Amino acid sequence: MITRFAPSPTGRLHLGHAFSALTVLQVARDMGGTALLRIEDTDSTRCRPEYEAAIQEDLRWLGLDWPNPVRRQSDHLAEYTAVLDAIAARGLLYPCSCSRSAIKAAGARPGWDGLVYPGTCRHRPLSDARPGDALRLDLARALDQAGPLPAFTEIGPLHAGRHTPDPDQLIGLIGDPVLRRRDSGDPAYHLACPVDDAAQGITHVVRGVDLWHATFLHVALQALMGWPVPVYHHHGLIHDASGKRLAKIDSATSLASLRAAGATPADIRARVGL
Repeated sequence: MITRFAPSPTGRLHLGHAFSALTVLQVARDMGGTALLRIEDTDSTRCRPEYEAAIQEDLRWLGLDWPNPVRRQSDHLAEYTAVLDAIAARGLLYPCSCSRSAIKAAGARPGWDGLVYPGTCRHRPLSDARPGDALRLDLARALDQAGPLPAFTEIGPLHAGRHTPDPDQLIGLIGDPVLRRRDSGDPAYHLACPVDDAAQGITHVVRGVDLWHATFLHVALQALMGWPVPVYHHHGLIHDASGKRLAKIDSATSLASLRAAGATPADIRARVGL
């Protein structure tokens, strides 16, 4: 059993991160497995070395240890490019120059991860790609090539059971996902995450329930690429007193600010209900 905690170094860790990290380690301990730390730093416009150092500092303060070496996504860009090339060779990628405002103006409807892309650039061949274009997966064609999608096991308390992605629902919720970001050319989360899970032999993915719908897309990519499908465990999220989900912009709940105010690791565990 191998699982992972995978923060992005785009800000300081907060109580929600502490809850997730502690949950990952608890699940690993309960199952006699191993929990890895992975730094998801492919967003070159927002990730900073000082935030990565702060993540390590906060986790050490909480008393959490991880095997070394720690996988850092920016060290594995060639792997993501190789997977993109393999998907492109199957005729499943197309370039997209649409901005968010253009997608909205085209009448795109809301989906799970923002607006569902209306397919404006789907007719464009890769040979038409221009600098700054995103690369999108033609999801309908990819699902046709993948064949019947496998069921995955969810062991988290919120959605426990066996689940099989429904292709039509997946297309309706997500549309054609970006696999390489516009302008920066960075690998997108929906590419890098399943590539990393396969490369690291992750058997159990433990993460927040906000990524529940992403799992259906990731299982589709795993089926398309012939990668193993992990067991999934989606845990609840931490909210403030008003019911608002905690985010990195909420500096008052950062572990650094709480530590500076005199909180102990035991206080953090108590505040997140562990």
